[in-house]
Amino acid sequence: MRSRLRAWIEALGDQFWLRPALIVLGSLALAQLAVWLETAHIANYDASSPDANWGYSGGAEGARALLSAVASSTIGVAGTTFSITIAALTLASSQMGPRLLRNFVRDARNQVVLGIFLGTFAYALMVLRTVRTVQESPFVPHLAISGAIALALLSLATLVWFVHHIATSINVETVVDAVHHDLCEAVEARTLEAPDVTAPSGTPGGAPVAAAQGGYLQAVDADSLADWARDRGIVVALRVRPGDYVPTGFPVAFLSGPVDEASEAVARALVFGRRPAALQDLEYSVRQLVEIAVRALSPGINDPMTAGSVLDHLGDALCRIAPRYLPTGAVDRDGCIVLLHPVTDYGGLCDAMFHMIRQNAAGSVHVLGRLLDVLSRVAEVERSADRVAELRRHADLAVAAARRNIDDPQDLADIEERHACFLHAQDGRPARKDRHFGV
Repeated sequence: MRSRLRAWIEALGDQFWLRPALIVLGSLALAQLAVWLETAHIANYDASSPDANWGYSGGAEGARALLSAVASSTIGVAGTTFSITIAALTLASSQMGPRLLRNFVRDARNQVVLGIFLGTFAYALMVLRTVRTVQESPFVPHLAISGAIALALLSLATLVWFVHHIATSINVETVVDAVHHDLCEAVEARTLEAPDVTAPSGTPGGAPVAAAQGGYLQAVDADSLADWARDRGIVVALRVRPGDYVPTGFPVAFLSGPVDEASEAVARALVFGRRPAALQDLEYSVRQLVEIAVRALSPGINDPMTAGSVLDHLGDALCRIAPRYLPTGAVDRDGCIVLLHPVTDYGGLCDAMFHMIRQNAAGSVHVLGRLLDVLSRVAEVERSADRVAELRRHADLAVAAARRNIDDPQDLADIEERHACFLHAQDGRPARKDRHFGV
């Protein structure tokens, strides 16, 4: 249940309308409150007071003109601004990938800006309907109109800030840094400070449990499923992990023994959606960074510097993982393993990080060299022999790709030298040189 609730909260962040709607409702309530304060004679406005210079002190006709101007201008600015934003994001998606648009949609700052514009519009309309001239039993809510002026000035400042924010947010380095921040948070949340329970080598057989619905697996409520398995004295072995696409009817689990209502229990523990989610998927942000690098290496963009920057950030993530432990996928209760579920291991994580970049940069001396430099630095930090062996495998693949695709002898010699530096780092010795491609 907790995983399902977290997945629901995660999905709320994808609703671009939610925060603007809340701000609009708040603006409507504020308008009603400001008008009520005057009608109830709680906040009477005295135009002859010295403080009147800070607020509105005119008549009904001027109030209507002012509120009409505020309402029409803010809704016009909102429409124009976000039309330009959509055009800018379209250009950004063609360079960095359409899946990264989700990051812009989830950006709370963009949602708050839209809410401020629409909230000012709604506030002005609500106050405008209360203004009455002499022929209509005159009433001018000076306090509420002063609030409309303040909101108009706030919208003006918001517009200037928003132009700056959108100009910087579509910068590729800003996007890479933001996704890297999400990856670092995932590393902190999905890795352990101490070794996990050792998983058994074999998997239990038994009757399969099919998925009642299909889609991307977003989360697994492992604790509740483990408690259910313990109460019935069985072992549950899941076959899918968050991030996998599961067809309808696919056997997602095997049970060590037959149990009534097994399908319902497994269905309650698995949360499916129409798209992958970062909730429990350690590779989610990795795939986003790799997509940026692969698109940068396409012939239409040809930006190896961006691919090199992505490799630097991926190397930083591996260095953060170095002192930590990855889950084994085994869950125990009372000293007995009751649940086994697939998890991302170190080899799979490195494959997700480097395979596609290496394959698309087979002829790029800069990117292959940067890849070897990153692997060398990670190898100097990493102390696990098994993990260093995985790094060695990717270093060997990189130099093999260079030997196949790079014809210039000097460029190939540079790659070979960096591979030799990696071998020094693998043995616990500092690299003999610290050179940088493209400098």
